[in-house]
Amino acid sequence: MKKLVKVVGAIIENENNEILCALRSPRMSLPNMWEFPGGKVEKNETLKQAIEREIKEELSCQVEYISTFYDNTHEYDKITVNLITVKCKLVSGIPTASEHSKLIWLNKENLPSLNWAPADIPTVNKLFT
Repeated sequence: MKKLVKVVGAIIENENNEILCALRSPRMSLPNMWEFPGGKVEKNETLKQAIEREIKEELSCQVEYISTFYDNTHEYDKITVNLITVKCKLVSGIPTASEHSKLIWLNKENLPSLNWAPADIPTVNKLFT
């Protein structure tokens, strides 16, 4: 049986109703695919704690968890990912790519134009409709 990994992804919207999108670097799994920034939920960690910690670590800024948006499980070749996307508000700092190749702000209607990681696609579709 494949290992199940619980992951949380942030939907961060700015004042122009654009959503922050992160490009996975060539050294990450699923290189050069877009995703909602975030990461693994640690044992005994809430979604709120996980996303606030992950965004601080990955993007050097602070977000505040607002609500859970979508819960999707996707089977990759070697692992199964349970991706829970959550809406967040940027509280302080400017998102800065350290692990990712690039960060962009994109209008919802343009989200489908990116090459998304498979686990993120259902969230993109839900945001787009």
